[in-house]
Amino acid sequence: MNGGLPRRPHPVMVLRWLRAGVLGMVAVTALLYLVVANGAGEQIAAAHRTGTAIRHIEDAREQAGKAGTALDAVSRTGAIDLIGTSGDFANATARVSSLLTSATEGNAAGDRGLSHIQFVQGQLATCVQMANTAVLDGKPGLERARDALDDTREYDGKDPVPFTGGLRQSLSDLRDLEVEARDRRHHSGWRDPGLLRPLFIGPLAVMLLLVCATGYIFVHRFRRYPGPALVVATPATASISVAMCTINPPPVAIALPVLAAAGALAYLAYRPRLAEYRFPRP
Repeated sequence: MNGGLPRRPHPVMVLRWLRAGVLGMVAVTALLYLVVANGAGEQIAAAHRTGTAIRHIEDAREQAGKAGTALDAVSRTGAIDLIGTSGDFANATARVSSLLTSATEGNAAGDRGLSHIQFVQGQLATCVQMANTAVLDGKPGLERARDALDDTREYDGKDPVPFTGGLRQSLSDLRDLEVEARDRRHHSGWRDPGLLRPLFIGPLAVMLLLVCATGYIFVHRFRRYPGPALVVATPATASISVAMCTINPPPVAIALPVLAAAGALAYLAYRPRLAEYRFPRP
């Protein structure tokens, strides 16, 4: 007689529950990976586009510098009324316009970034217009065009005010704005390690507890040690969980086969012990 105490479940039944739990944690990890990798993939692609836009802005600033050099060369000749602003200036400013248009596709600063890109494009048009009118105005007009290219920013006390300088300085401010927006994108939403850690470490911690409980039953009830399959399945799952807590998640072609292998190994790890008992199906 057991004195009315509930019967303890047979160790094999416990192993079945533990196996289901371990396989469930692997499946949860795989599902979380698919959801997060999809969202993170979109952010990574957007970050790459922003990186390209930043390079275009830097190239545009370099071309603006070449435009200034071309104006300097024309100024030294003293014959702007005869030779105009030169082909070098026209080519450099045309490349600035083209690069700014390309940078618009990777804008990460939303409406604010778009409005500043349009502002810089307006500055470029003004600079070109001033340089063209310098053919009639002579050296004073040429100096105004140079100022439109290279004016420094204004200051509010000790703090510089962005987008208050010439074209080259505004291009630097635009680059800084896009870099800041790109960095925020790197650490927000699906790519924020602070959000991803509990999301992936939680199932992994539960899996570790289940594996430890399995090892306890193997040793104390079956007088066996857990096989290598169970030992390998845990770090295999952990490798994906930990990698997903970084800003560079592993590709699908690596993550899903690793998790599938972890699930298969976990299933096979329990099979020898469960095969020692056969329970009739109800």
